Amino acid sequence: MAEPVVLLDRPAPHVARLRINRPDKRNAIDHAVREQITQHLRALLGDGETRALVFGGVDGVFSAGGDVPSMVGLSAEQARERMQHIHVLCRLVAGAPIPVVSAMEGIAAGAVVGLSLLGDHIVAGPGTKVLFPFLKLGLAPDWAQLLTLPRRVGVGQARRLFTCGEALGGEEAHRVGLVDTLVPDTSVMETAVRRAAELALLPQEAFARMKNRLNDASATLAEELAREETDQTICLLGDDFQEGYDAFRNKRTADFITRPGVKVK
Repeated sequence: MAEPVVLLDRPAPHVARLRINRPDKRNAIDHAVREQITQHLRALLGDGETRALVFGGVDGVFSAGGDVPSMVGLSAEQARERMQHIHVLCRLVAGAPIPVVSAMEGIAAGAVVGLSLLGDHIVAGPGTKVLFPFLKLGLAPDWAQLLTLPRRVGVGQARRLFTCGEALGGEEAHRVGLVDTLVPDTSVMETAVRRAAELALLPQEAFARMKNRLNDASATLAEELAREETDQTICLLGDDFQEGYDAFRNKRTADFITRPGVKVK
């Protein structure tokens, strides 16, 4: 039986990790990788146990990006089907109600940068090389990067990164805001797992609602206040707030997993 191209494990309590496993291709993302990530996500996001997710790759390499040979010779229908398959995964990651952390070890190019930007936290090292190879290939940026990268670094920086044609080092990626946490190269995956474990302790309902509003910003103040009213009403009536208030009152750290402060109803 062939080894899976995506490995799933649980490196910390309530944390699931998905690692691309194509070391001979520098973990390039093809249809099989996308499909296996999608299948895993659908199962993990509804299992009631997973409260945070880590993306990474094997052998100290995140991914060389999309598998270019698999893009050659497509018909118009096949090209559209390929993009639609990518977009299923994009929507799953962006809409995940749990924190998503990416470990940018070694090389992080193209598709996997887009995957990371759809998540919540990115960890890299000084030796990380972030690449945007689209224009060199005669392609426009995809995986929603024309939306997500400017949101992170600003339109001017995004335009520069897409057009400069050079690899962005981890320190520069951190300086411009693409990367959230910069650590020694040997600590990238360990730090990503630790950060995911920390984020797994957050109240899920409040986090999911915050993430949804950050991803889909209100067009007007009136719309935002209406959404805020709905979200906060639900949170105020929920078990997480009951736990948070009990912890506040008793000067302890809130535990949003076991919720010891929630009274039996």
